[in-house]
Amino acid sequence: MTIEHAKEVLKIEAEGILALVDQVGPDFDKAIELIMACPSRVILAGIGKSGIICQKIAATLNSTGTASFFLHPVEAMHGDLGIVDARDVVLAISYSGETAELNLLVNSLKNRAVSIIVMTGNPESTLAKLADAVLNVAVPKEACPLGLAPTASTTAALAMGDALAVVLLERKQFKECDFRRNHPGGSLGERLKVNVSEVMITGEHIPMVEKNTSLRQAVSILNAKNLGAVLIVDEEQRVAGIITDGDIRRMVAKEVNLDTQRAVDHMTPAPKTISKKLLAADALSIMQEHEITILAITDTQGHLAGILHLHDLLGKGEFRFMV
Repeated sequence: MTIEHAKEVLKIEAEGILALVDQVGPDFDKAIELIMACPSRVILAGIGKSGIICQKIAATLNSTGTASFFLHPVEAMHGDLGIVDARDVVLAISYSGETAELNLLVNSLKNRAVSIIVMTGNPESTLAKLADAVLNVAVPKEACPLGLAPTASTTAALAMGDALAVVLLERKQFKECDFRRNHPGGSLGERLKVNVSEVMITGEHIPMVEKNTSLRQAVSILNAKNLGAVLIVDEEQRVAGIITDGDIRRMVAKEVNLDTQRAVDHMTPAPKTISKKLLAADALSIMQEHEITILAITDTQGHLAGILHLHDLLGKGEFRFMV
């Protein structure tokens, strides 16, 4: 009985995916064109099980040449919405299409002229009506006998995400060498053997301002560079401090005047740094010890040479602080 039941579950899951074949239509083409025309990133948003599916799809897109990340709808409506740029494309996933928190986020983004792709099992839902393209992932039934736990529906959404990623891969002419570049070494241990200088962000991509810069300008640079922090440097380009997204949210809560206050007055002084000659593993060790995700990189004279984000080392979702 147990084996037969397991086989029935797998059959239902397979039928759910096969049902998608006839549901792929013009809106799939439109979704692909929106992403191909996007000069920025694909932001995935969902709640609960759909949120987990979003994270997996984001990981697949990243590894196949389409810059993506997961944005939690609740966190977004409490400050993280600032990370979204009007040039981004949002892929929102909700099987019912009536998830209140997600619909609130998508409606806010729609007002910012962000392009919206929706993956849902209900093309007539509130969420679908906000979309520029709707991907129908309706399944005949869930594998759960109660019809309550998302099973076949989440499998279908995952498969549709794979379809998007593979079509985009082909459209972008993403090659095997590109894939290897995004998976250096093929394992965490191998990836961490490279020097910090090989993985750090440099030049104009570094979020950086001088001490006397206004907080308003510091926030502008923080948003533009999209790393979650801005470094404060002195006249000799030495790292003096750091301001993070969290710092900005706390300032807003305290009603700090961003125009009259200077970056130097609100920075965290003497942030952690590492020499560009050390290994990525050393950088990871510092991040783990101090529970930080941003690390300034310096040259032999102590001047700012680059910046490193945890995601540049490991990719999203692969690291947990151990304390």
